[in-house]
Amino acid sequence: MLKDQAMSVVFDGNPLKAMQSSHTHTPQNALSTQELYQEIKSFISGVDTVQGRKLSVREHARCAVRLLRSVPACRGAVLEHLRGVYDEHVSAFLHSLETEGEASTGVGSNLEDIIQEVHGVLSEFIRLNPRAWAPLVSAWAVDLLGQLSSKHAGRRAAPHSSSLNELLQLWMSCAATRSLMEAYSQCLAAMLAWCPDACVDALLDTSVQHSPHFDWVVAHIGSAFPGTIISRVLACGLKDFCSHGTKDQGLGVMGGDKGSRVPKIGSVVGILGHLAAHHSDSIRRELLRMFQESLSPSGPLSPSSSSSSWESSPQLRRAAVPFLLQLAALSPNLLGAVSAELVELLRPPVLLQLQALLQGLPREELDNMLGLAVHLISQSPAGGARVLRFLADTATPASVIISGPTPSPHEGVREACDRLLQMLLLHLHKLVYNRLDGGEGNPHHSALSQSQRVIPFLEELQAHVGELCAETLRLERKRHLWLHQLLCLLSVYGGPSVATEALCQLLTQARNPEELALAWQLHTPLSACLPGLIPAAVARCVAQIHTHTLGPRQLRQLLLNLAAAIQSQDEERRGAAGTQSSMAVQVGSAVSGHLHDFCLLLLHGDPAVSHAAVRLLSSSPLPRTCSPAHLLLLSRTAVTHFFLALRRRGEGGKVGRDGGQAGEAVNCSVLLLSRLGAYSPLTLKSVLQQLVEGALHKGNADLFGGQIADMAGDPPLSPSMSPDLGASLLDINCRFGTTVNFSGSVWSVFHAGVIGKGLKVRAARPLADPAGVIQNVQTLLAVTVQCCSSSGLNGTMNGSRHPQTDPDEPLPINAEAAKVIAVTLVENICPDVANGELSWPPEEHARTTVERDIHIRRCFEAHPILFPLLHVVAAGRPALCYCSAVLRGLLATLLVHWEASREGLATDSPWHLQASCLLVSCMGEGQLLPPVLGNVHEVFPYLTPFEVRLLLLAVWEYVRGNGPMPQKFVFSSEKGLFCRDFSRDGDVARYVAPIHSVLHKNIDRLGHLCWRFQL
Repeated sequence: MLKDQAMSVVFDGNPLKAMQSSHTHTPQNALSTQELYQEIKSFISGVDTVQGRKLSVREHARCAVRLLRSVPACRGAVLEHLRGVYDEHVSAFLHSLETEGEASTGVGSNLEDIIQEVHGVLSEFIRLNPRAWAPLVSAWAVDLLGQLSSKHAGRRAAPHSSSLNELLQLWMSCAATRSLMEAYSQCLAAMLAWCPDACVDALLDTSVQHSPHFDWVVAHIGSAFPGTIISRVLACGLKDFCSHGTKDQGLGVMGGDKGSRVPKIGSVVGILGHLAAHHSDSIRRELLRMFQESLSPSGPLSPSSSSSSWESSPQLRRAAVPFLLQLAALSPNLLGAVSAELVELLRPPVLLQLQALLQGLPREELDNMLGLAVHLISQSPAGGARVLRFLADTATPASVIISGPTPSPHEGVREACDRLLQMLLLHLHKLVYNRLDGGEGNPHHSALSQSQRVIPFLEELQAHVGELCAETLRLERKRHLWLHQLLCLLSVYGGPSVATEALCQLLTQARNPEELALAWQLHTPLSACLPGLIPAAVARCVAQIHTHTLGPRQLRQLLLNLAAAIQSQDEERRGAAGTQSSMAVQVGSAVSGHLHDFCLLLLHGDPAVSHAAVRLLSSSPLPRTCSPAHLLLLSRTAVTHFFLALRRRGEGGKVGRDGGQAGEAVNCSVLLLSRLGAYSPLTLKSVLQQLVEGALHKGNADLFGGQIADMAGDPPLSPSMSPDLGASLLDINCRFGTTVNFSGSVWSVFHAGVIGKGLKVRAARPLADPAGVIQNVQTLLAVTVQCCSSSGLNGTMNGSRHPQTDPDEPLPINAEAAKVIAVTLVENICPDVANGELSWPPEEHARTTVERDIHIRRCFEAHPILFPLLHVVAAGRPALCYCSAVLRGLLATLLVHWEASREGLATDSPWHLQASCLLVSCMGEGQLLPPVLGNVHEVFPYLTPFEVRLLLLAVWEYVRGNGPMPQKFVFSSEKGLFCRDFSRDGDVARYVAPIHSVLHKNIDRLGHLCWRFQL
């Protein structure tokens, strides 16, 4: 009887009915009373009562299992004994890992079947009667897991406690700990429906006791029950944070020592970090819920969250925000999970609630929280642009209009955000420049600390450089100063690529001088650490032009900004600040290296872009050295743009719009051509040739009052008189210039018409605007004269230059430049003329070149600009000598006309009279005629056709007798020109006799002109 009472001590006081109900399904395993007595006695003494020997570990464990099956009331003693069995198995398991399976493998394998048997019994009990067994088994299992984790944490085979994944892999490969984990999971799943708190509280209590070695258990359970575990872990961490934080109110976050003063928060971070791989959404929702509930004055947001005890505690609610900040500081993954959505939650009502919550904090703690917030922003791996926009919008003064639906914040909130933004910029400044200082020294140390010197906030902002530049250029008060400072820090941090991109964006997006000044303000601090920034920025702009990434408006703005930057050199000459002017020199030098790229924009389809391009090129300095191919390309596009600008000016004047811009484009084009002409002999020759060819081109003839005809001299037939017959050989053969030229032979023919169709009918000539034609002619002559009278070329080509006594007197025409025009005129008017045809044959010999002479006359009829160009050539003596063949052909046709004319007065043939006057005047200007003969054109309007022919014949005879040879001209150092001494040509009186005869005959009308013809 005493033994029965002694053995009853192992039973607890719980009723047996509930326990024994779980064994009704196995009556065949029931023990008799005597057998049960012997099992209990053996279990207590550890000795086999039958054989009288000590039980082994395996036999003792099986005895405990049999008791657990038969006498559930002794479960406490059995479970306590099984702790040793599990510990023995774990020790053997770890020892086998440490010795690589050389020893102790037998113990582990002998106990593994006992572990499986115990697990099966407990699992069956929990399944049949969860309310009785689940709380007991869960508490036992979680406590044993904690003890085993802490006891064996220092073993060589056990990883460090911070490696949750490795720990989890190790313990789940052990049969004992895996059995305990499965038993606890089964208990938790059974208790969630009616009593989840007891199971989770036991887990967290054990976590606090055995942390951090127990974190792998919480992480694994959290993966299975994320909704329950995450909220409970956060609540436990908050309570622990609050209890430790009240002892010292400082939040030493930046140094990271808070984790050592708050033991549990490190475990919370580890657990949540492990769960974040598969349950990041649940963690994010729970963190945001904790933040919202901490601000809500009415307690929990939802009835389901009322089970947590922290929502009802004012102290815990005040500590929730600092706790979340600390949590985010210790885990970048948690920070990245909530930063983006947290910004969306921070609306004015929430900001006011947050301000009210933080007003009661001490000043030191509040400063530490701001420092922590700055640290978190700088380390935020994602959402940096949204955070920056939120801070800038909230900190912007109320007087500034903020774009978007963001309402004006409270003044206290605005000041707080202003202070936070200033602290952020200061913190980033220290990080950026300390990072640069840290790069110097030991290269190995630099490589090891490279990851530590990465600033995630600036890393993320590198993809938003264009948006930052656009916001900066809005020039809003204080806002653009913050963003400009941040842009500078971002450029220093990102290196040349980011700095180049930022400067390129500012040059592209700036729309006025104030905005453009921000680019120079950005370059000033960057130039010290990033040399060569402006050339790189200009090269990037050129690359954007080539890749067509800029629209017409952006491209135009970029070109105008570059031109404005270069033109600021004038301010330097007026005594302006040296910083901007030195930048202007750098921009000009960089642009001059890419003139061949920018010149292609002169022919852009958008007139605004074309205008901006010519404005840039006309203000940009020319490079000291440049390849001939680039120079020819530049001159060709510049001349083509010149004629386009003339046409756009005329069209703009007709419609009455864009006249000022078109006129400015023409002026810039003239300036560009004159600068190209003064650059080198190659560019001068190219510009002059293309100017002459462009003026005579059929597409530009109407600009200068000419007919749209080909250079063959044949005006197009009237469409009404020549119906479209399709392509035919007869049509082609009837076109002048397509047949073989048989000049001077019996095969010469006159293309006056087609047999059977009559004479050719000239097309109706469109009436051009006289004022526009005169303006275009003057512009063309102005640019031609500027190119020909370049002072630099006069000095280099002529060998010397006559000093100008009068500064208002125009520079003389360069002889070599005039020769280029002369040769180009001859090549375009009459290509078959040889260069040696300078001497004039007798007048009768002109019959052999009738066809060529008619072609020359038609060219002069179709292109009135030829006479002004001849006058320019005449001014550059002796260049007119090289136009001898053209002058001879035109004069021959005029002689034929006046000889055949039956009009009463020469004025009845207006074009021929004008051509005769201009021709003689030009020859006199070029000193192909002496002054007495060069003035005869003054009397032509008063004479009859026959008398005009007599005078022109005298001119012919003089030129024939005194050939127009360049060798007859001698350079005069006094005048700085080539001059001809007519005294060496013999007696001029015999050529003047017809003039005197005509004067005497018409003395009543020509008496006032007699003095002009005295020898």
